[in-house]
Amino acid sequence: MSGSALKQELKLLESIFHQKHERFRIVSGSLDEISCQFVTQEQILVIHCNITESYPMVPPIWFVESEDPNLAAVLERLADIKKGSTLLLQHFKRIISDLCKLYNLPQHPDVEMLDQPLPTEQSTRDDVTSEEEDEEMAEDNEDLDHYEMKEEEPAEGKKSEDEGIGKENLAILEKIKKNQRQDYLNGAVSGSVQATDRLMKELRDIYRSESFKAGNYAVELVNDSLYDWNVKILKVDQDSALHNDLQILREKEGVDFILLNFSFKDNFPFDPPFVRVVSPVLSGGYVLGGGAICMELLTKQSQYSLTRAQQSYKSLVQIHEKNGWYTPPKEDG
Repeated sequence: MSGSALKQELKLLESIFHQKHERFRIVSGSLDEISCQFVTQEQILVIHCNITESYPMVPPIWFVESEDPNLAAVLERLADIKKGSTLLLQHFKRIISDLCKLYNLPQHPDVEMLDQPLPTEQSTRDDVTSEEEDEEMAEDNEDLDHYEMKEEEPAEGKKSEDEGIGKENLAILEKIKKNQRQDYLNGAVSGSVQATDRLMKELRDIYRSESFKAGNYAVELVNDSLYDWNVKILKVDQDSALHNDLQILREKEGVDFILLNFSFKDNFPFDPPFVRVVSPVLSGGYVLGGGAICMELLTKQSQYSLTRAQQSYKSLVQIHEKNGWYTPPKEDG
């Protein structure tokens, strides 16, 4: 789908579910992410939608700021929808309908407007003056630069996301993309869209980094899997004991690097990878038996709770309303 077609979907959605809509509101929207609110008498649910580069071949990713398993089930059912060029519209229709059922609310009639066909490019342009047409075309071109130029040569003055990456590593990235596309067609997709997109970004950043280009470390994908990396640490601090040990290892076995393995999960980056030392055998420090590495950076951290955040905010507001906008003495609590 072109960026202009996706933009038409967004325009239609925003025209129906505006920021003052009584049931469902689009707070902000772009070609990458949409933030929404589902409004009931008791609460306002905040819902987010991420749109990947491969839309509509790869469907949007939804998540909600709630720990309610019923809400998670509503979002999971969206995976069954395959409506081609209007996939985003059909996702909105399903999620609003299912949320109304979940909260025993009547189906909102505006939902049926999502079944209407998108306006053609010609009919859209008939409604604007020549000056407005030029402005709209300029905006579309800008969106296309962001959304589609990744497969083409960048326009003069615009930076490509591949800039600064060597040809050999670009070939690896292209091979990964082709494998992903083929897996999708074969119905054998591994991992998650969110984790795959993030890992592709991380790999591009690595290939672009000065430390990687300087040969401080190297990265190899095990069996071309984006979720399984072998990382060679090739250079360490020359004043460290580890550097001396590696020199001894080189004299004995002809190897002077540390080989690590990174195993990523489907919910990366929310969960850290599992990292272990493959070789040589190291002892002490963060390295456990079998080579597993244990450190705070590689340990899943507790997430903030929306409910706790709201309670803290209300408590702080009450303090300010009572005492004014200053920090009260510690003895006042």
